[in-house]
Amino acid sequence: MLLATLGRAITKYTLMTRLSILTCLTFALALTLPAAETNACTGDPNQWKQIYDGKDLTGWKHVGPGNMTVEKDGFIHTHGGMGLLYWTTGPIENCTLRVIYRMRDENDNSGVFIRIPVEPREEWMPVNYGYEVQIDNHPELGADKEDDTHSTGMLYSLTKPLAKAWKPGPEWNTMEITLDGPRTIVTLNGVKVTDYKEGDPVPARKLDYEPQRGRRPILGYIGLQNHSDNDIVFFKEVAIKPLKK
Repeated sequence: MLLATLGRAITKYTLMTRLSILTCLTFALALTLPAAETNACTGDPNQWKQIYDGKDLTGWKHVGPGNMTVEKDGFIHTHGGMGLLYWTTGPIENCTLRVIYRMRDENDNSGVFIRIPVEPREEWMPVNYGYEVQIDNHPELGADKEDDTHSTGMLYSLTKPLAKAWKPGPEWNTMEITLDGPRTIVTLNGVKVTDYKEGDPVPARKLDYEPQRGRRPILGYIGLQNHSDNDIVFFKEVAIKPLKK
């Protein structure tokens, strides 16, 4: 009788100890997990909010090779690569992103990244799990003679151009990217060049540096690419505004 009572007491103590340990572990895990991220695209839907101030890169962070600098002209200059300068304030959705840029040469390579699922720590995660809105007027001139799914305004290697609206390299171009739920619309100099909805068919992956296929998140981080020493692009403006409800 005494042994049975003692056994029940030990069993009860063991269970309570395990539950206490489990509770402590659960609490500790809750403290370490990040809070649910919210949409950083806020403000007046009738007004552009400048997220690059033309002075320095406060609010931005670079990952990967190369770097970005702000020069005396007030523009962001790309250097080396391949790397990514991303906006650290937070992810965005239901938002329009406007980027005004030009190339140093007749043709240079860069890109605007959207729908990056988490804050980047290196340069390839955004390629494979976000979208790159390409900046490259003549992909056919490269070593791999890429087709027009790799051209300016396309979701890199995933969409075909509805139109070609880019201006020659040294001229300023205005790119607007609308993130409307699962739909991504890109206009270039006022002309719609891409209209893609998550789940739409895409070409098969052909080259090892092309992104993995699959859906991207509705809410995601954004960034600007520096591609290589031979590809110099200048960014004059980066702005956002929420969509009208």
